[in-house]
Amino acid sequence: MNTLAAELNACLDTSVAGRLLSGLGRRIYFPKGIIAQSAEAKDAALVNATIGMAFQGGKPLVLSGVGESLASLDPDKAVVYAPTAGIEPVRQAWKREILRKNPSLDPARLSLPTVVPGITAGISYTADLFLEEGQSIIVPAPCWDNYGLIFRERRGGVPVEASGFREGARGLDLEALSRALGEQAKTGTVRIILNFPNNPSGYTPTEAEGEAIVAMIREAAGAGADVLALVDDAYFGLFYEEGLRRESLFAALAGLHERVLAVKLDGPTKEDYAWGFRSAFVSFGSRSLGKLQEEALGKKYMGLIRSSVSCANTPAQLLLLKTLADPRTHRERELHFGLLRERYRVVKRFIEDHPSHPVLRPLPFNSGYFMSFYCRGLDAEKLRRELLVKQGVGVIALEGGYIRVAYSSIDLEKIPGVFRIIYDTAAKLI
Repeated sequence: MNTLAAELNACLDTSVAGRLLSGLGRRIYFPKGIIAQSAEAKDAALVNATIGMAFQGGKPLVLSGVGESLASLDPDKAVVYAPTAGIEPVRQAWKREILRKNPSLDPARLSLPTVVPGITAGISYTADLFLEEGQSIIVPAPCWDNYGLIFRERRGGVPVEASGFREGARGLDLEALSRALGEQAKTGTVRIILNFPNNPSGYTPTEAEGEAIVAMIREAAGAGADVLALVDDAYFGLFYEEGLRRESLFAALAGLHERVLAVKLDGPTKEDYAWGFRSAFVSFGSRSLGKLQEEALGKKYMGLIRSSVSCANTPAQLLLLKTLADPRTHRERELHFGLLRERYRVVKRFIEDHPSHPVLRPLPFNSGYFMSFYCRGLDAEKLRRELLVKQGVGVIALEGGYIRVAYSSIDLEKIPGVFRIIYDTAAKLI
């Protein structure tokens, strides 16, 4: 059991609340992870590079179709409950978006997306449906801290870490992933979550790496294992280098093998700069799913939604529909993308100009909102606190000795100075 959960239990055990806790109630805790650390850094004196949002001049990037539509919703439509699985035109519009962004995806292998209250909820519902206590799921290392909270604490599952990178390597540690898949395949069932661009590293596979991952999963299924492949596409589309896999791995996995069930988790949160919408989508794909099976899975998800939040946010779904239809959206997406890509290039240039550091080892990065350092010989939490308290710079410390820097929230002209502070502070702490 996590030590934070144990501390909370010890506090509650003398009360009736402690005696009434369920198994999940005893396992759950609020981690000192991204959300808690972001709260500490909200008033950072110099810059807050903790949360996964994109800012310019202290204000969030907003598409016109979102900002102007807030006051233009029809009240008669905005205040009513949405259907449990989501508003039908919104679901259809997002399915068209998925197919547009993934031209190789066979439309027959893509279910009608179900609307959920955020990608986190979609991952959690999927774990509710497919992960039982004591069962394993392969997760990248390092990974988003919420995976552990969902898979281990909520569901009682066993996250199996597959090293994302070897020290000094420029790409993925495919050997580690292959070993993890091979070991799990021996049990007859493989569960894996794939997250690209990755949080926290900001890495997307090359075309060759993507093909290698697909081949590994095909091999596991071909050997007789059933494979559940969750594809977390939260940062999809933010690819800054040539040669990267531009399509979601879901496009290849959805029709890969009868023993493979692919689940796509995506939404406008990061792609369309609408973090507070808390609306996302869950879609399925498999050669073994016919229309009846897709409908049955959809009803399972509807049961999970109904038994938790009842339905997703109606105004957010209507806003998304307006934004997708707004003729300005595509151009503004490109402008925001260009802004983030330029920040990426400035970060990359700084790191290339400072190739050696006694503590900080940058992980490969080429996409998304973030980049991360492995802190060699230095406690990452100690560095985080020093940066926040002494320098006014907010970053995220992650288990395993990593710090994550969200350059998406740092204005371009501030980036070199912020990274200089990070480098200098880390060097002084050893």
